[in-house]
Amino acid sequence: MAQDAARREAVLARLEAEKVRFVNLEFTDVVGMAKCVTIPVEQFPDCLEHGKWFDGSALEGFARVAESDMYLLPDLSTFAVLPVRVRPQTQALGPGARFDASEQGQVTAEDVVARVICHVRTPGGEPFDDDPRAALIRALEVGHSLGYDFLVAPELEFFLLQLEGKMPMPLPHDRGGYFDLSTDLATAVRRQMVVALQAMDIQIDASHHEVAAGQHELDFVMRDALHMADALMTAKYVLKGIAAQHGLYATFLPKPFFGLNGSGMHTHQQLINRATGQNAFVDEHGEFGLSDIGRYFIAGQLAHAPAMCAILAPLVNSYKRLVSGFEAPVFINWGRVNREALIRVPRPGEDRQATARIELRSCDPSCNPYLALAVMLRAGLDGITRKLPLTPAMDESLFLRDEGERQRHPSRLLPATLGEAIAAMREDSLIRNTLGDSLYEGFIEAKIIEWTEYRKQVHAWELERYLPIF
Repeated sequence: MAQDAARREAVLARLEAEKVRFVNLEFTDVVGMAKCVTIPVEQFPDCLEHGKWFDGSALEGFARVAESDMYLLPDLSTFAVLPVRVRPQTQALGPGARFDASEQGQVTAEDVVARVICHVRTPGGEPFDDDPRAALIRALEVGHSLGYDFLVAPELEFFLLQLEGKMPMPLPHDRGGYFDLSTDLATAVRRQMVVALQAMDIQIDASHHEVAAGQHELDFVMRDALHMADALMTAKYVLKGIAAQHGLYATFLPKPFFGLNGSGMHTHQQLINRATGQNAFVDEHGEFGLSDIGRYFIAGQLAHAPAMCAILAPLVNSYKRLVSGFEAPVFINWGRVNREALIRVPRPGEDRQATARIELRSCDPSCNPYLALAVMLRAGLDGITRKLPLTPAMDESLFLRDEGERQRHPSRLLPATLGEAIAAMREDSLIRNTLGDSLYEGFIEAKIIEWTEYRKQVHAWELERYLPIF
């Protein structure tokens, strides 16, 4: 309680010192869209005491009409002041325009905005079952009960585009490739993104250009899963806001362009033994330096991979990325140097305790990070509790084989469409248990609507391919 009181006083003091005028109370809906209620700073102390009431039935999958009254309770550990470049500006910028703080004049008190991520509570004060953040907290508590903390480090890929009419396109002068050194506008914008995130206590390990033109990556420093899910939600609007100040558009769509690499969110994972503080995946004498716990964890994620897919790759468009030829996983397998494997065990550095990790490669940046990390953890823990056997590692590329040999290979395939992923999710009770019945059904319902609408569309490819023939 003393620690909570000290944090509260520190936050209130910072609000006054930085002349904050408004506070965004942030939360997330079932499909991972960031939401907020904005209050004047004068209302914030009362919000800390009593929460802020809102209509939960207005959010997709959040509540039935009979349970519409919910309230937001700030988690002060997430408090941050929004950097200048992320705050709304009084002047809209057209395509190609660049934001210059000196041209916008001094920041006034009305411009200063803070944000805090909130717990969603029922009228009785209980955690709301349909809150995705609460689902992750429940999953982490399961990990704690087994003696583990869950740390993650995502690699967030995205495209920076220019809007030409209604069609976003890569920057015309950006023809960089993987890790290319460049001095173009996109490189400067990426640096500003890193500075803004670090100002909000979101630590970036590295940033670089990715394979496709206009494609970039930010690598996050390993942190606990709840902190990281909060960071990913924040990063998405921070990156979009900074891009917009330069007349650019940042997109986390998994596969925006045919024939180019898509954007993934490879996620590095560690389990830390809470009793010893040691990395539970490390065994100096194990294959790849991997402990039995690590092997069970991988086996659990492989076992639940088809069912997790709808959560980790949640869009119709996600499955345009999960195809052969673009360093994206298609088979349910694991290895060390094979970058087409679903799970990779990267070679650790000299300090194995700090660097040994497991990388899951099917996740993409359109996912709801709270749900994604929750099912990743619970799948791995299921492998540990059931001591699931791990298949042999595959360190050769299946895509180098001929089609007949691929068909004969025993590896299972990931779902090829959102429809297949929904069907797999329905067959796995662990996913329902992780999300809870109401959140699970809300997510399924939203995805079925999306998949059904897509199937009814007539696409340009069909007209170009079939209309001249039939």
